[in-house]
Amino acid sequence: MSTETPDKPQTEVFLGKTDYKVIGTRPIRHDGAEKVTGKAIYTADFKLPGMLHGAILRSPHPHANIKSIDTSAAEAMDGVMAVITAADMPGLKDKNANLGEGSVNLLDLGSNVLAHGKVLYRGHAVAAVAAKTVHIAQEAIKHIKVEYEELPAVTWVLDAMKEDAPILLDRVRTDDMGKMSDSPTNVAKHIRFEKGDIDDGFSQCDIVIEKEFRTETVHQGYIEPHASVASWNEDGHLKIWTATQGSFTARQQTAELLELPVSKVTVTPCEIGGGFGGKIAVYTQPVAALLSQKSGRPVKVTMQRNEVFEGTGPTPGSYMKVKLGATNDGKLVAGEAWLAYDAGAFPGGVIGPGCMCVFSCYDFEHAKVDGYDVLVNKPKTQAYRAPGSTHVAFAVETIVDEIAEKLERDPIDFRIQNAAKEGTVRVDGLKYPRIGLVETLEALKNSDHYQSKLEGPNKGRGLGCGFWFNIGLKSSVTATVNSDGMVSLIEGSTDIGGTRTSIAMQFAETLGIPAEDVIPKVADTDSIGYTDVTGGSRVTFSTGLAAYKCALDIQDQLRARAAELWDCEPENVTIEEGVYSHNGDTMTFKELAEKASQVGDPVAGSATVSPDCFTNGFAAHLADVEVDPETGKVTILRYTAVQDAGKAIHPSYVEGQMQGGAVQGIGWALNEEYFYDEAGNMKNASYLDYRMPTCLDVPMIETIIVEVPNPDHPYGVRGVGEPPICPPPGAIANAIYHATGVRMTQLPISPPKLWKAISEK
Repeated sequence: MSTETPDKPQTEVFLGKTDYKVIGTRPIRHDGAEKVTGKAIYTADFKLPGMLHGAILRSPHPHANIKSIDTSAAEAMDGVMAVITAADMPGLKDKNANLGEGSVNLLDLGSNVLAHGKVLYRGHAVAAVAAKTVHIAQEAIKHIKVEYEELPAVTWVLDAMKEDAPILLDRVRTDDMGKMSDSPTNVAKHIRFEKGDIDDGFSQCDIVIEKEFRTETVHQGYIEPHASVASWNEDGHLKIWTATQGSFTARQQTAELLELPVSKVTVTPCEIGGGFGGKIAVYTQPVAALLSQKSGRPVKVTMQRNEVFEGTGPTPGSYMKVKLGATNDGKLVAGEAWLAYDAGAFPGGVIGPGCMCVFSCYDFEHAKVDGYDVLVNKPKTQAYRAPGSTHVAFAVETIVDEIAEKLERDPIDFRIQNAAKEGTVRVDGLKYPRIGLVETLEALKNSDHYQSKLEGPNKGRGLGCGFWFNIGLKSSVTATVNSDGMVSLIEGSTDIGGTRTSIAMQFAETLGIPAEDVIPKVADTDSIGYTDVTGGSRVTFSTGLAAYKCALDIQDQLRARAAELWDCEPENVTIEEGVYSHNGDTMTFKELAEKASQVGDPVAGSATVSPDCFTNGFAAHLADVEVDPETGKVTILRYTAVQDAGKAIHPSYVEGQMQGGAVQGIGWALNEEYFYDEAGNMKNASYLDYRMPTCLDVPMIETIIVEVPNPDHPYGVRGVGEPPICPPPGAIANAIYHATGVRMTQLPISPPKLWKAISEK
């Protein structure tokens, strides 16, 4: 048996250009020193003169009408400077607003920030206090008297879809593919995608497998709680410092809710201690702003950990029924899926991406997908790393593995035979350009891990694939060339995973200078052009594309300066690896930067981009497990993650994303879940009880980077942050089957559930 990590595992498979000077290297990250020395400023570190501290009163009930709120006792307390409720929020209107990633109903958004009329989940914010100390604020919220009329709660998606289910919002009607229902419902939306003829497809199949799956709600697990500091100035200008994945999105959400022009709101993104999709929607920002307006002082609001669990957006729980059919020669022919995802308390969950991704890894002619967005008495769901895709990958990869077994096919060969490739049309109608799933699977097949043997009782090996489409959206950068040859690069993408460096590296590569000669900075919303969220695996791709175009702008300006110095036409100046030449005269970038100001204006460049494309990221993971049949405990023995990065700008960062996503997926597969009692109360709202993996639970995640260049980027970049969370549940479930003979169809595969299944077998 061989389960040890090899001394020199295969780490990269290059299929594109490799002769770059900066791209593909591993420079020290530009913000590394500040991060490791503790000097980086997070929101909790930020202070303003005269700053007050806020606290939020939250509902103890999962579903109740608010009969009355009496804040008088809290307002009378010494040290309390302001108290607010939803009545203080002007923008609570039933109106849709475009907030960058899509349309959002402001009444839903605002009612999630502060409950309007009723509470829809335990932890729903009801009122807030600003006081001279955080302790006074926390004591003051206890003096706010709220009279509730408790209502029945529903936390499971299928229960919420029943005709006799308690209705969360009377105004919600089912949008059934554009046709609105007549009566109130918890089903906010029904989506259908189809291609081919599903009945004809299944009639051609020799083997058809259909299974039902269930997944529970899980949290993103970021270390830093939500926090904001707001200062509403006397001139009507609102300034916010906050932990956010999108400063412009936070600005627009807050401005809409407070009925302010966006030009009257400045958002400064502080360093962020993780987000994974959970820090896109606003929670504390409007609350801190209103408290500041009412008190006339700056206000900081920082959540406690239980507030993060109970009051912010996790990923949805889901019920899925999936059917796949294949011929005896191993060709997948048809697939059908019925998906119900809970949206939490308000419409607008992630069922759309789930429907897009369910069959995205495979090429078959006939498919049908029905998806339902369902309201339940849980926090409004938010994105979590490839939102909606991990659920369906778990279901599909389980069935694909079973089909391969019944056909006595190698699981990788079966997937390679049916893998999506250039020209494959997804069920939602998109045709893939050049993609790298086949190459990713081949790299895994050739890996030391797959070629090694796994022997012994209660041990199993499992494979899983995953996909995320990755978005483009809008990005802006500006840059200024300094006389010493250093370049200041300003961008608007908040840095979560090292994107300051990945953007600076593309900028440097284009100019032919070292990455260390670029000084990247993430600016506030007044200092850079509009930039969409750090999400959708878009920043290195899209903001990197803006940096590339900005560098070309600067290069053209420097060529013109060199032409003036050499008295020639700009087109006669050649540039190679940062060296400018004409008729034997040469100047390096640094030399030209020093002389450029002598013959013209300062050199500054800018670029804005809005790529309307997907970068299509695929991953394939392999897991070796050992199961203790007496307890149901699963131990991960070895784990390999393979992924097509298009082009790995900074391979260490790509490996880190692959490893981080894999570990989060392992937690999702084996332990993580929101545990609700029958009344709808979450019973494990702390890291003591919400079981996330630690370093003791996982081995070193081996990584193999595949590079199949993305045709829509000059350096071939694909988004890498989200695909690695998709394969783990499927891979681990398949490994558990090969160890125990039991196919698990519910996540998490926790020890009690697995022990029960083994015992029943």
